[in-house]
Amino acid sequence: MHLAYPAVLSSLLFCTGLYGVLARRNAILVLMSVELMLNAVNLNLVAFDVWLSKAARDTLHSGQALTLFTIAIAAAEIGIGLAIVLAVYRGRGTSDIDKLRDTAESPDDGGPDGLAPDCSAPDAGAEAVTDEKAEATA
Repeated sequence: MHLAYPAVLSSLLFCTGLYGVLARRNAILVLMSVELMLNAVNLNLVAFDVWLSKAARDTLHSGQALTLFTIAIAAAEIGIGLAIVLAVYRGRGTSDIDKLRDTAESPDDGGPDGLAPDCSAPDAGAEAVTDEKAEATA
């Protein structure tokens, strides 16, 4: 088997995963795309390990061992990532990445440009409410 076949397949898988990470809005689909990229790297590691083992008879198969570590890390990453996505979905009601960007500030913190609201301007609505309360108690 030539080294070009798994290398081309691996690069196609990696590019598909990269497109999924950059283009998707759903957090679960982004995690799936990251997993696809990791699987492309695993395929490359195994292909190069097999290719190099043909050159040297006494090898340790370090590419395959590194692939096992990568699979274990990917499983932990997916578990933690899904837990975070589910916690955010329960709190916010959406898993859309664009809607989750402003997690540190609430909509009441400032105006549209992020500045604090102007406190010097009189609030006509508050004056009307106090006038109505004064009339109701009189």
